[in-house]
Amino acid sequence: MATGSNICMDISESLSEDTGILTTNILENVQHSKPSNASSVKSGISSTNGVHELLECPVCTKSMFPPIHQCPNGHTLCSNCKLRVHNHCPTCRYEMGNIRCLALEKVAESLELPCRYQNLGCLDVFPYYSKLKHEQLCRFRPYSCPYAGSECPITGDIPTLVAHLKNDHKVDMHDGCTFNHRYVKSNPQEVENATWMLTVFNCFGQHFCLHFEAFLSGAAPVYMAFLRFMGDDNDAKNFSYSLEVGGNGRKLIWQGVPRSIRDSHKKVRDSYDGLVIHRNMALFFSGGNRQELKLRVTGRIWKEQ
Repeated sequence: MATGSNICMDISESLSEDTGILTTNILENVQHSKPSNASSVKSGISSTNGVHELLECPVCTKSMFPPIHQCPNGHTLCSNCKLRVHNHCPTCRYEMGNIRCLALEKVAESLELPCRYQNLGCLDVFPYYSKLKHEQLCRFRPYSCPYAGSECPITGDIPTLVAHLKNDHKVDMHDGCTFNHRYVKSNPQEVENATWMLTVFNCFGQHFCLHFEAFLSGAAPVYMAFLRFMGDDNDAKNFSYSLEVGGNGRKLIWQGVPRSIRDSHKKVRDSYDGLVIHRNMALFFSGGNRQELKLRVTGRIWKEQ
């Protein structure tokens, strides 16, 4: 940030003399570096690199958005980090005060930058202040690991996550669009929030995660099975699935659309978007003396026409 500090110091000193002229000169330089179309993105990126580095916070290293703060010596800082450093400049230790680097904020308005997920396939270019909002919803952004047994920090594309689930979480992998699983618990009176099983199915060239677990809904223990699609929500809507559980001449059937793994496991579970079986019903399906849970869940996945 040494270069950035000098430039911002020049800005703060010159603003009092001729703010309009200084801002115009900076904007003219940046306008010349803006890419005119997608084919010139790379040249635009290289020519705006220096300005983009000026917009990087020296503490969190993230891009700065208004209000961009500066100390009396011209060192810049984002608003979040200004609080973290207790209003003292991390570079020169001067008190920050409430000085804003308005010229740098104006420069940022003139920039057009590629999405941070360009290397994953996103070729769009955005104004600086629109880029962050786009990246939060970009269809090329990495997916989070769908494993529900722990808060796994791994992210990546679908092939990476499939390999991760198989090798690191030892998840069962199956080819096919139908399933028949049996879940057994010796002491069903003790229900804890716990994932019992996650199975990944390779079906129609896509991957699906079948979850089955027990948890407390208030004071009432319930069992729940649901399917998640390893891909975006728009693609998930091309598929449907059904789940069936029963015994003693009765059955429950659920039919729905798999949720994308963009939605967290907890979000899907807490919305009850799946086959929900209350404990008394589950024990009734199990038969016997109600001392052992024995549930057989069957189902299938199909593609909508």
